[in-house]
Amino acid sequence: MVKKLLVLVFLLLPGIAFAQLSIGIRGGLSSSSYSYQATAGTRVKKVEGVAAPTFALVVEYFDSKNAGVELNIQQLTLGFAQVNDAGKVNQTEFTYLKFPMLASIFAGRSGRFQIKFGPHFGLLRQVQDLTREYSGATPKELPTFGQPADAPNKRMYGLTGGAGISKLFGKSTLSAEARFGYDFTNPESQDRVFEISSTNLEFTLAYLFRVKERKQKTP
Repeated sequence: MVKKLLVLVFLLLPGIAFAQLSIGIRGGLSSSSYSYQATAGTRVKKVEGVAAPTFALVVEYFDSKNAGVELNIQQLTLGFAQVNDAGKVNQTEFTYLKFPMLASIFAGRSGRFQIKFGPHFGLLRQVQDLTREYSGATPKELPTFGQPADAPNKRMYGLTGGAGISKLFGKSTLSAEARFGYDFTNPESQDRVFEISSTNLEFTLAYLFRVKERKQKTP
């Protein structure tokens, strides 16, 4: 994954030479939810999600008047808290290093409205079964993922979209944004559950500093 990102950066270098380049940080709160099919043909069941802080390093550049690209290196925690009829809880959290690569379109000058959309990829850094209070439910509950023999899938991939507002202060930019992510990753690798999917909603604030002004391309 790191090698692929380096290759992408080198491919983008010629464009960056003429782009407006900003770097900064983004942080806020993420809320996730999971749904799953215990076996083929059964109904999809939704389970309660978890909320956790998220933060990211951000690189943003624009090579046209109102469009560009944003790259993030983000730490993101997803998870579920499944509750049975007796009030007992099974809770698991997955911590990922996520790389959203988003096309960005904005309208406005010093105050801007911005829309972003694109794919994301990632790697599982850590998984923890925080609470495990019941088993043997019908339909079958989600299994553990943080035990030595669980061997969850480590790759993440999906789609991310967002919208927000930003304000320019000289070379600095402050922005507030909401993002929605749909993840195609099924962490299950042993066929204990037929299918799993997750979504997450983020509310974040970002501070960016412009390190390079946009240059006009010569014919």
